[in-house]
Amino acid sequence: MAETMLRFTAVDQRFPAKRAAPERTDDFLEIAKPYILAKAEEQASRCSQCGVPFCQVHCPLHNNIPDWLRLTAEGRLEEAYELSAATSSMPEICGRICPQDRLCEGNCVIEKDFGSVTIGSVEKFITDTAWENGWVKPIRIVADRGAQSVAIIGAGPAGLTAAEMLRIKGYDVHIYDRHDRAGGLLTYGIPGFKLEKDVVMRRVARLEAAGIVFRRSFEVGRDASLAELRARHDAVLIATGVYQARDIAAPGVAADGVIPALDFLFAANRQGFGDTVPNAAALDAQGKHVVVIGGGDTAMDCVRTAVRQGAASVKCLYRRDRTNMPGSQREVGHAEEEGVEFVWLSAPQAFDTTGSSVSGVRAQRMRLGAAAPDGRRAPEVHPGSNFRVEASLVIKALGFDAEDLPVQFDAPALSVTRWGTLRVDHKTMATSVEGVFAAGDIVRGASLVVWAIRDGRDVAAAMHKYLAAKVDAERVAA
Repeated sequence: MAETMLRFTAVDQRFPAKRAAPERTDDFLEIAKPYILAKAEEQASRCSQCGVPFCQVHCPLHNNIPDWLRLTAEGRLEEAYELSAATSSMPEICGRICPQDRLCEGNCVIEKDFGSVTIGSVEKFITDTAWENGWVKPIRIVADRGAQSVAIIGAGPAGLTAAEMLRIKGYDVHIYDRHDRAGGLLTYGIPGFKLEKDVVMRRVARLEAAGIVFRRSFEVGRDASLAELRARHDAVLIATGVYQARDIAAPGVAADGVIPALDFLFAANRQGFGDTVPNAAALDAQGKHVVVIGGGDTAMDCVRTAVRQGAASVKCLYRRDRTNMPGSQREVGHAEEEGVEFVWLSAPQAFDTTGSSVSGVRAQRMRLGAAAPDGRRAPEVHPGSNFRVEASLVIKALGFDAEDLPVQFDAPALSVTRWGTLRVDHKTMATSVEGVFAAGDIVRGASLVVWAIRDGRDVAAAMHKYLAAKVDAERVAA
């Protein structure tokens, strides 16, 4: 093994080459060129095969990363893919959009002195290679559960993952989603330059081929109540995610041209599909001075989308500094290469208008004060430091809260937390309503795709246990 692995002292870290910024900002294609086989094998060989694999420990899915890196280094790519797919339902998606710098790669034991192993890039390579070579097999159903059926509300990563796991167990699975395409934020929230849409659609097609029924453009509360879905199915999973945009309490925030991040990203992704977008001009950055408010990954998606749409200028205002921002540092670097200007330690005070349209953002400088209970230093106003930024489009990317599902689903018995997320028993993932489970962001709040996948796998196991017990109870009663 020593000849194949532990080569981090002799082989430098090399991520896949990025297309130059002037080239990549003309389209919505992914910015990184794929590894060639020799480079993937070389980079995988840098793994130290450490006794305690912190990369695996800090992966929410606990992927067997050292093992599939070794298999890749040895040229055994089909085996590497099979091992990767054993714990992850969407490895090629995680390889593209996981913040590896905060998870597996950020905890790689060689990271400090030699640069981490490029885990995400290798994961993407082996799964894309698997698709190209036909190694991704159809879903194999291992049992026949008879007439038992499951309803899943939401076709995002948690819902799709749970659907696959439950279909493998033999359940009749129906996915109900408000959108006209499955995938949730994978499809409409994440730009193509991070996740090209055919990558998502081929996963959806694989689920449909396994007999999973997708009921698109179906809104619970409009087309059926939660009670009606419970009557149709033996169990229900709520995996809607969180879509309620947080707002800014500032004068002028209701002006034309001040829009939520998801409205902007949804419109851009729909245009990428060739759809007709209502009010498209108001949701397009072309020729406009764009200001994005926020410092998370959604804000990074917005600024980089605005650049590609031909904005006259793009600025990002964030109330903390670069070190304390929640978004990926890699994404910030990509955005800076593409011409985005970051205005750190700044917060909006008000929005100027010309007529009914926004014309500028009045802001104030911030400074970091004492650490809050979560360990992060709280921003506070720096007196006498007001300034103004010209803006003809302002995008609010301040995070997301849960929608009021008890009202929306006509299900007042659904218990929620003080944050509006669904309250569950964390051992069973069951809600306060019999036979109804919940997983993903609607339980944990806005989080990462990889955590949604983990929750989808966990809740499927919990629902299987519940449904099996239900059959046993019915047999005893009979």
